Amino acid sequence: MYRNLRELLLTIMAMLMLSTSLAKPRHIVFIVADDLGWNDVGFHNADMITPNIDKLANRGVILNSSYVQPVCTPSRHSWMTGIYPFKAGLQRGVIFPEQAVCSPLDMKFFPEKLQKLGYSTHMAGKWHLGFCNWDCTPTNRGFDSFLGYYNGAEDYYNKTILNGIDFHDNKEPISGDNRYSAFVYADRAKSVIENHNKTKPLFLYLPFQSVHTPIQVPKRFEDMYPDIANDQRRQYSGMVSAMDEAIGNITQALVDNGMMDDTLIIFTADNGGWPGFGGNNYPLRGGKITIFEGGTRAVSFVSGSGIAKPGSTYNGLIHAVDWHPTILAAAGSSTDDTNDNIDGLNQWKAISLGGESMRTELVYNIDNFVLAPNGHAAIRVGDFKLIDGYPGPYRDWYKPEQEYENNPHVTTDYQYYSKIVQDDLVKNNGLWKGDGLYNLKDDPTEHHDVSKQHPEIVKALKAKLDEYRKSYVRPNFPSNDPKANPKNYGGYWMPGWC
Repeated sequence: MYRNLRELLLTIMAMLMLSTSLAKPRHIVFIVADDLGWNDVGFHNADMITPNIDKLANRGVILNSSYVQPVCTPSRHSWMTGIYPFKAGLQRGVIFPEQAVCSPLDMKFFPEKLQKLGYSTHMAGKWHLGFCNWDCTPTNRGFDSFLGYYNGAEDYYNKTILNGIDFHDNKEPISGDNRYSAFVYADRAKSVIENHNKTKPLFLYLPFQSVHTPIQVPKRFEDMYPDIANDQRRQYSGMVSAMDEAIGNITQALVDNGMMDDTLIIFTADNGGWPGFGGNNYPLRGGKITIFEGGTRAVSFVSGSGIAKPGSTYNGLIHAVDWHPTILAAAGSSTDDTNDNIDGLNQWKAISLGGESMRTELVYNIDNFVLAPNGHAAIRVGDFKLIDGYPGPYRDWYKPEQEYENNPHVTTDYQYYSKIVQDDLVKNNGLWKGDGLYNLKDDPTEHHDVSKQHPEIVKALKAKLDEYRKSYVRPNFPSNDPKANPKNYGGYWMPGWC
């Protein structure tokens, strides 16, 4: 039922825009915030200063049940391919710099399909889908141009990680640009927008480095939070506001170039905030690296062209794998230009018009951890979520300025990620709190395990997981390869060694 004539007309207009014969295909900007917590944006937490993000969210549709993977690489693989990471061997953590791994080359990325639809495709930011072979890199997987880094935790200023420089313009390594990375990527996006041939639709992928470790931010942004006593949380909050300003610069460029009204903006985190490094997901449980809601329920919204009900919240289930077919549909593809072999579902009509979600179930992850006797898996069907085995190292409900047990000398996830999981498993001797059944409709913060009250639901969800396990591919997680060492490439992280 429509509340007024204006809402009815807006819906009719949006339906017309969904036509497969769009006279003017919309531009699409896909923004990713790295390690952004549920509680780290203004529209969830009034203490956060994110006016540009909030404006976009409040003028669009806030996605209240949009899910991603517990860490970075698997999420990025999911939206690029539309295929669950456990079917590609990418379910175990992230790709480390010296691992000869990339998202499987036989799985087509959606930007390649956008190119066939006539789109100009550009990327600025973090890749983290493998780079050991040139075929794995952005300009060989659907992007006309690329500025950014291949790995996962570079210095925001000098663009180094571990023992090498990781910064590239298309295929060329570059150095000497010591500006804060959020503004480097925003400036590249502005340049792409300003120089875009407006007779063609534009796809712009902006996976910001922000707000991943290392914790670095210009002082003026940290100073925006004088009431936060915890140094790490204050600086992290400043990083969020710096990213917000960069996003504001990009949207202003769209306005200045007459493109804003024809642009769909999609915003998502790649996983939950990292409790050990300033991120916060309160009141959700857990954080990055876990399959609790705090690690997998992403801050997300869509805004702009084609949205029939701006200013609304959408509660339908969405998973990262859905962005592949959904973006293609928003681009005007009549068939999603895909096939039946992906896990993603086309959610464009549901999101844009406010209809029922195409998704009723999702897999958080499946990994047969050697160190975890019962594995590491979770599934949601309807309102019920089953965690089967090890949920991850963060199991509590962390408040924004809570102190954490961290190694102060650890600055990157490469030094920290594996160690914290292994230490946690050893410390708990295979016993941990968290595995069980949760009714997320009644208990979205996962306080109450109801597995004993509903053994029949546990049995049914375990059977569902077993069905998914038939498609399980063993994790592709090799040892480091010395051929990757930047000293072999003039001090840069470069492809060509696998």
